[in-house]
Amino acid sequence: MLKKLRIAVSIIFFTFITLYFLDFAGILPEWLNWAVKIQFASALLAFNFGVLAVLILITLLFGRIYCSSICPMGVFQDIVGWFSKRTGKKKKRYKYAPPKNILRWSILGVTIFLFIIGFPAFLGLIEPYSAFGRMIVNVFKPIYLAGNNLLSYLFSSFGNYIFYHVNVSIISIFSFVIGMVTFFTIGFLAWRYGRSYCNAICPVGTVLGFLSKFSLFKTRINQEKCNSCRLCAIKCKASCIDAASKKIDHSRCVNCFNCLNICTRDALQYSLSVKKKITVEEKNNGRRQFLLTSLASIATIPTAMAQEKTGLFVTPEKSSARETAIAPPGALSVKHLQQHCTSCHLCISKCPLNVLKPAFLEYGLEGLMQPVMYFKKGFCNYDCIICSNVCPNGALQPLTIEEKHATQVGRVVLRWGRCVVRTDETSCGACAEHCPTQAVKMIPFRNGLTRPVVDTEICVGCGGCEFICPVRPHTAIFVEGNNIHQEAKIVIDEKNKDLIIDDFGF
Repeated sequence: MLKKLRIAVSIIFFTFITLYFLDFAGILPEWLNWAVKIQFASALLAFNFGVLAVLILITLLFGRIYCSSICPMGVFQDIVGWFSKRTGKKKKRYKYAPPKNILRWSILGVTIFLFIIGFPAFLGLIEPYSAFGRMIVNVFKPIYLAGNNLLSYLFSSFGNYIFYHVNVSIISIFSFVIGMVTFFTIGFLAWRYGRSYCNAICPVGTVLGFLSKFSLFKTRINQEKCNSCRLCAIKCKASCIDAASKKIDHSRCVNCFNCLNICTRDALQYSLSVKKKITVEEKNNGRRQFLLTSLASIATIPTAMAQEKTGLFVTPEKSSARETAIAPPGALSVKHLQQHCTSCHLCISKCPLNVLKPAFLEYGLEGLMQPVMYFKKGFCNYDCIICSNVCPNGALQPLTIEEKHATQVGRVVLRWGRCVVRTDETSCGACAEHCPTQAVKMIPFRNGLTRPVVDTEICVGCGGCEFICPVRPHTAIFVEGNNIHQEAKIVIDEKNKDLIIDDFGF
């Protein structure tokens, strides 16, 4: 029954999170966002102490339930392992492997150290939820969209337009490569060795594994009933059951419960832990590990909570005159984004106008694959607040529409020497027509023409002007990013403020 319950919960979480990433039409309800906000690293970076307390409490009570059912990357490995059992010529058999404690604790230490010195990209690279998100968005979403287009073609041929055609493209070659490497690396490890990624690489698995050693409920071996037949070890995808010595490494057990029913002697039980005498050496080792983990956790708090007053140097973009990359609305600043974002790409996947893309070097090495705004395929809708509201890490703070209207992520810059009104002496004005705040206006020029002028104080940096400008390869008007987001001046049209319409206008 425990195994069936674990499978049911795993399917629910995996399905909800995967579809939430893939949903391009906004069909799924927004309340499904809770499934990504309860991920461990996301809750930690968002300072969501309520979620953290619940996850830690669950681990201390029942073991690594999070790794077993809540983490989508853990379920992905189980799916790969399930296929590996049914496609190979030989029946899949696991076996006990000694714990790789030096490797797992070294990776955790390096991750914390790099995060403290201001290089969170490594955490985003190996953190399970973010790695899963990039894998889904960059590898599987194009396939999902292509399938939608196929259904659109088939249904429309019969006069049914429930599906509609969408553009299929790779949002970033670099992120696509990282997604493919993640998929094949973790997939290979899961195919051959089960949950080896969780117990040797994953920093979240290391932390929760340490806590699970003290959990009240554990899978334990009845020494009297066990005959060391190794049936349980064959089924253990965490490779943590040492049948020869009749011991279980509870720091690596992910509570899959596969071993419970396979035992013919009923020697395995999931119940309250049995107290045993602890030697002085075991006490000292436990204290050392507890002290190490506590110090490592405490060390991340000052850095995560510090608020920088100055912006971070940003590598200039090669494709335009922009010197400072544009962080999405709600990021507060480039520094705040880098301190909290793990590059899960959920905001990128949810952006309805494809304005967000994974950064390469726009933020520097510190911001690899974090979301950056580009206006080649669209511009940021003036009333859209989707990206800020779906972020589970607190990297993008939730905004209301009114707050979005007052947030200046960048400021408009006009290169008058490139404008077609001046170079070709032709009428244009597309930039002014697409500006929602009147930060770009047209004034008389010569020969009956009008030219654009800009007001940076009321610009919000939506990129409508840059997107629509016909000048190529570099537009005559563009948005320069703000390292620290500013408050835009709200302009009220005094002429129309008191206008009352009480009838049709024709």
